[in-house]
Amino acid sequence: MEDSQHSPELFLFLASTAHDMKNSISVLSGTLERLLDDASPQTEKAYPQMAQMLYQTRRLNDNLMQLLALYKQVGKPAYPFDMQPLEAGQLVEQVVALARVLLESRGIALELDVDPELVAHVDEDLIVGVVSHAVNNAVHYTRDRIALSVRGIDDDGVEIRVEDNGGGFPPALLAAGSAAGGVDFLTNSAGLGLYFASEVARMHRHRERVGAVRLENGGRLGGGCFILTLP
Repeated sequence: MEDSQHSPELFLFLASTAHDMKNSISVLSGTLERLLDDASPQTEKAYPQMAQMLYQTRRLNDNLMQLLALYKQVGKPAYPFDMQPLEAGQLVEQVVALARVLLESRGIALELDVDPELVAHVDEDLIVGVVSHAVNNAVHYTRDRIALSVRGIDDDGVEIRVEDNGGGFPPALLAAGSAAGGVDFLTNSAGLGLYFASEVARMHRHRERVGAVRLENGGRLGGGCFILTLP
């Protein structure tokens, strides 16, 4: 019987392939952003289609980024985790910059509620990736508004919320997102993002406290609420 364990070379090949795909999709996404910047809903008949293409390329890019990050976590002895102080305003600026064209192309307003003096100790790349994915997901479900808030909570922790005014999360996804053991991302279309976010949250630890992700319905806009808490 052949050895059921996959070779390190296979994992490296898969990771390299995902990385190449991510680079190609990033080029496509950048081209679409430039086209949308130069066009307008009033002058360009293909504007809605290009906006939809940009949304889908962002989703693919997010998923590949998440797979690569998870590969680094499980395929090597340890993920190169880099905790550094980051101002909440800088975090939000990066997320807004990544989402700007997509939000404008879909006519979605982004409301911000950020404590400018708040500083969090996080892995910047991972947290920006998680929050950006949550915003991209909200773009799909919202009617016309998304709220992004970053505030301090008890014991010097940080809570990041991405909320929308859509129909809210279905019960099955709420249950999966609240499960302590994570979600089955092979059978749930939104599960990879939740699994990735949960893993990133758990990587952030301080003393006895550990980061976490949960989903709710309601919130300030009445729709779905993605909540990331960090110690």
